[in-house]
Amino acid sequence: MIYLGPAGVPISSKDHTTLGGLKQVAALKLNAMEIEFVRGVAMSNQTAEEVGRLARELKIELSVHCPYFINLCSTDKKKLEASKKRILDSVERCYHMGARIAVFHPGFYGSLTPEAAYQVVKEADLDMLDRMKAMGVKGVVLGHETTGKISAFGSLEELVRLCQEVRGCEPVVDFAHLWARSAGKIDYGKIFDQLEPLKLKHLHTHFTSMEWTPAKVPGTGNERRHLPISFDQPPVDPLVREVIRRNLNITIISESPVLEQDSLILKKKFEKLGYRF
Repeated sequence: MIYLGPAGVPISSKDHTTLGGLKQVAALKLNAMEIEFVRGVAMSNQTAEEVGRLARELKIELSVHCPYFINLCSTDKKKLEASKKRILDSVERCYHMGARIAVFHPGFYGSLTPEAAYQVVKEADLDMLDRMKAMGVKGVVLGHETTGKISAFGSLEELVRLCQEVRGCEPVVDFAHLWARSAGKIDYGKIFDQLEPLKLKHLHTHFTSMEWTPAKVPGTGNERRHLPISFDQPPVDPLVREVIRRNLNITIISESPVLEQDSLILKKKFEKLGYRF
């Protein structure tokens, strides 16, 4: 199954509430929407339940994006605890709306070596998973997003290793971030091959075009800004072909500046290759 939809309420929605956004996603004949808590978790559990009921009625797959203000690599205990709370608050809403995955950017290396950062993130994950169990939260996984800057924890290799070692964690592949991080190079087949050891039943991903700038380390880069997928950076068609070829169960959330417009372009590309939504 392939799920396509925007990161947040569609631009074309006249009702800019989450419920209004879901209705517009359905009207556009898309089937996914990521609920954006990126500036903070303002939704109540009661509203989350209402959102979940409507999404199930409209057959829309939900996911949640946690606040941007997260750094599980922080050596400041107060900042680390605040980061965990933001994730857990998002997870709680995720649970009440019946969504499967809560997505977040793990953090920055800062003064830590990559290995030290890995261990700190792993420890934080284990603690949060214990707290989720104590909260009675079931069926929600911690989605660690691949990052678009080499100063940030979140290479695909790091996340695959982490998710192999910590049950309850999954990688969220942001193709544009990997494109930027690799200085404008991407091999979709290799990415999916690297994910195979995880035996994921469903892969959650983000897609947009991305402007990037060279980093100090040769052959690497950093994300600069999101662009519509018409810029074709990274290229769109090879991704569509690879998803079809592998018959993947995948969600592709559009993080493009034009949101649902690019989800609709993706849908047409899949349909052109014979996929029926």
